[in-house]
Amino acid sequence: MKALEITGLKKTYDNDHVALDGVDLSVDKGDFFALLGPNGAGKSTTIGIISSLVNATEGTVRIQGLDLKSQRNQCKLLIGLVPQEFNFNVFETPLNILVTQAGYYGIPKSVAQERAERYLKLLELWEKRDRPAREMSGGMKRRLMIARALVHQPEILILDEPTAGVDIEIRRSMWEFLEEINKNGTTIILTTHYLEEAETLCRNVAIIDDGKIVEQGAVSDLLSRSKFQSFVFDLKQPPEQPPVLEGFKVTHCEGSRLDVEMPLGDSMNSLFEQLSSQGLEVVSMRNKSNRLEEFFLRLVSSKDQQEAS
Repeated sequence: MKALEITGLKKTYDNDHVALDGVDLSVDKGDFFALLGPNGAGKSTTIGIISSLVNATEGTVRIQGLDLKSQRNQCKLLIGLVPQEFNFNVFETPLNILVTQAGYYGIPKSVAQERAERYLKLLELWEKRDRPAREMSGGMKRRLMIARALVHQPEILILDEPTAGVDIEIRRSMWEFLEEINKNGTTIILTTHYLEEAETLCRNVAIIDDGKIVEQGAVSDLLSRSKFQSFVFDLKQPPEQPPVLEGFKVTHCEGSRLDVEMPLGDSMNSLFEQLSSQGLEVVSMRNKSNRLEEFFLRLVSSKDQQEAS
């Protein structure tokens, strides 16, 4: 069974802005799925429609076989949503926030308290259970949002930019938690600007741009189509002018930093030899970005060039 099936989804707002223009999308039950795209591409509108916060203009949405339009209440029970913005009462305590949320789904208070304790402990928030949420850090508030979305134990968890603004240590602890609940059967749909996040966590991905799905498939399949990789070199001395490198492309040269793009799988020996012949000594090097990010940027750039022509 599909966790999510979207067919011909369209959304036009009152100001005639077309946010979605015929989106077709499917997510398998138990998948860890990423929905990627630039700002304004239609990600949040799609999430809003799936979670019943936005009404579609046209199209159908099915949640585990249920029609969202005619079976909205049943669909809502299946979904837990973590929005971008904090939308809980910051003067309430985390424990009360979760118990109250469970009450909206008809969960008895005793059961709600047990679940609240479980998720607050899993997300390392138990010690803050009786303190006002406004006293929590941004990373803690993000984790509280996840706990609140899970308290009614939904089949599908939707996360809209869940790690925005949190430090790398908290982000990776959240990754571990999400991977664990996904292994236990929860379908996860993720939107993120951190493409490293999608490459690390997700098995399948869809890329949306200008309200249309422009790519969809397994992350591994998309990455296998990547033909280039980029590296950042820190040089001992700044070059007087950007070096000319045969077989490689210099994409940025400023101060002692040199960004170079090279075909995937090519040997770097020639690159180092050419740099050395021009009197440039490499102190350190690193990958500029993950492969999925490069694929995404090339895809969007190629589309923009086609439209311009």
